Amino acid sequence: MMLKAQTGGWCLIILAIIAGVQLQENERSVQPASEPHVYRPALQPTETAPPIETYKHVEKSCIKATMGVQYIVIEKKKAWYYNLEPSRVRTGGSCGEEAAVLSLTLPDNAASLQLTFRKKGNIFYVSNLTAHLSPLPVCQGCSNKTYSGVLTNDKLFAAADGQSFKCKSENLLLMSPELRIRLVPLQIQAFTLLKGHYGKEVECWADFTQRVIPIILGATVVGLFLIAVTTCLFIRDRHREGYDRL
Repeated sequence: MMLKAQTGGWCLIILAIIAGVQLQENERSVQPASEPHVYRPALQPTETAPPIETYKHVEKSCIKATMGVQYIVIEKKKAWYYNLEPSRVRTGGSCGEEAAVLSLTLPDNAASLQLTFRKKGNIFYVSNLTAHLSPLPVCQGCSNKTYSGVLTNDKLFAAADGQSFKCKSENLLLMSPELRIRLVPLQIQAFTLLKGHYGKEVECWADFTQRVIPIILGATVVGLFLIAVTTCLFIRDRHREGYDRL
């Protein structure tokens, strides 16, 4: 009798343990799953140089762009900055005979930059530039906000087919009243890339003026100096001739 009682007691203990384990598992299963982490860029109050990266079309070698990308957000009459992180960028797009697209996207669609290229005759250019940025709020209590904009242009970054557009100077593009995109430096080519390499460089107007204006100013200063020296020598010679007559 005593053996049966002990056996029954052990059975009850084992059943209680099994029931407890099962209850814990059920409690875990009904607990709400933790919310997945969503990536959001952090805006900075001060400007720094954006990292430079070469982006290519993944499937076909029809687009190549080397640039640093900076988003500028205007919020509460103050400028905030975010530099695109090349290590986080996913590259995509499409290739066609007269149209091509290069898209750069951050995880969770936190930011994007899309360039649409057109080809007319022997000239290619960027016809549309679209961008958006969904950053962390700039202040405590501020709501989440997405900044977006579109820029349309008939001859943006234009160059002859087989050549590349290059600009060391800043390209500041107004996308919307609240969003601007800064590309610096920039080298870009679409449609025809021989073995994936850039073709002959087409210098942007800003670089041309920065290079040529100092030369023109220097030549002007030298010219004025020579004119002044020549005038002085001429006047001195005239004075000497007058003294000889006396």
